[in-house]
Amino acid sequence: MSEFDSANAPVSADHLCLSSQQLADLAVRIKQLATEFGFADCGITSTHNEAAGQRLNQWLDLGYQANMDYMGKHGTMRYRAEELMPGTQRIICLRMDYLDPNLTTLSSLENGQQAYIARYALGRDYHKLVRKRLAQLSKAIEALIGPFGHRVFVDSAPVLEKPLAQKAGLGWQGKHTLIINRKQGSWFVLGEIFVDLPLPIDPPYDKDHCSRCESCITVCPTNAFPQPYVLDANRCIAYLTIEHKGSIAKELRPLMGNRVFGCDDCQLACPWNRAASATQEDDFKPRHGLDQAQLADLLTWTETEFLKRTEGSPIRRVGFEGWQRNLAIGLGNGPATANVFVILNHQLALATPMVKEHIEWALDQLQQRQNQNIPLTPVPLREHLGRKLKYLN
Repeated sequence: MSEFDSANAPVSADHLCLSSQQLADLAVRIKQLATEFGFADCGITSTHNEAAGQRLNQWLDLGYQANMDYMGKHGTMRYRAEELMPGTQRIICLRMDYLDPNLTTLSSLENGQQAYIARYALGRDYHKLVRKRLAQLSKAIEALIGPFGHRVFVDSAPVLEKPLAQKAGLGWQGKHTLIINRKQGSWFVLGEIFVDLPLPIDPPYDKDHCSRCESCITVCPTNAFPQPYVLDANRCIAYLTIEHKGSIAKELRPLMGNRVFGCDDCQLACPWNRAASATQEDDFKPRHGLDQAQLADLLTWTETEFLKRTEGSPIRRVGFEGWQRNLAIGLGNGPATANVFVILNHQLALATPMVKEHIEWALDQLQQRQNQNIPLTPVPLREHLGRKLKYLN
C-alpha cells in the first residue's frame, strides 16, 4: 500500500520535495481519482509539443482556420505550456465519454424535417461539466500533497489538446483529426490540468490504426478534408454552423442537409466507433427534446425562448441569429410541405437581413423541389457505406 492509496492520507512534505517513488504513487492515485470523477481515461505527458506547433503553423499558412482568427493568436503559447502557465512541468490529459446509446443518428440525418444536432451538444455544455470535474480532481490532489501550482483547461484556452492527448497515450489522431481510442472509439471530450509536479510520463500512442480506411473523408458532406489528417474549416459544417458569423456560401448550403449545430458524419462513419463507450453522465442526455426536434418548430422560437431553452447548453454559442440561419438552411434542404412554407414566410417579416437572405434561399429551394426541379440531397453516410452501417440507428 502506497502513501496515496487513501484520499484521506495527505502528505505533509512540500510537494516539491516528493521522491521519485512518491511521484510514481501519486500518478497512480491521480488516475484512480480520475475514474472516480467520471473520466474514461487519464494520461500524463510532458510540456514539449513543438511538432504539433509546426503543424499548426502550416495549417494556418494555408488559411484552413477560416475566420477563427484566435487560432493564430498567442503564438508559441499554444504549444509551449510553460508560456501559458509558468512553472508547468507536466500535463494531465483526460477524456470523458458523451454518447448516449439511446440516441438515433442515421435515421435523424435522413429525416429531412428533423433537426440534427451534434450528439455532444444535446445536453449540458460539456465545458461546464468537465471543468467542474477537473477542479474537483485538482482539489483531491491537493488533499494528498498540499497546495500545488495548477490550471485546468477545457477547449477554452490556447491549448493543442489533441496532440497532447496522443502524447499522453489516450489514442491516435485519426484522418478526421479527432482522437480515437482503439477500445472505445472517439465519442469523447478532452480536458487538461497543467501542473508544476514532475510526475512520471506515460508513453505516447504511436500507432495509427486508420490504415487504408478513409471512410471519414469519403462521407464528409462538404469535402472538408483536403487530405487525410487535415481539416479545412472553411468547408466544415461544424465550423459553419457554430463559429462562422454571417452568410454561408450558397454552394455549401445544399450539402449541409438538416445539420443545424455541428456534424458527426466523420465519427459515424468510423469503424472504430462500432463499439464506442456510452456515457455515464446524465448531463449529456438530451434536453428539451432536442434529439427529436422538428426544424419548423425550432424556427418558431423567439429569442427569449432560444435563450431560455439553451441555458447551460453549448448551442447558445451560435447565437439566435446564427441559429435561425442554420434552421432556414435545414428547412430549405427538406420536404416542401405547406406548413414549412407558412412558417418560413411568417419568419421572413421578422428576420434580420442576414437571416432573411437564408429564408429567401430556402423558399426558392422548396419551390424548385415542389416543381420537381431539384431532389432531396441524399445522406453521404447511406450512399457511400451501405451495408456497413448496421451499427447505426
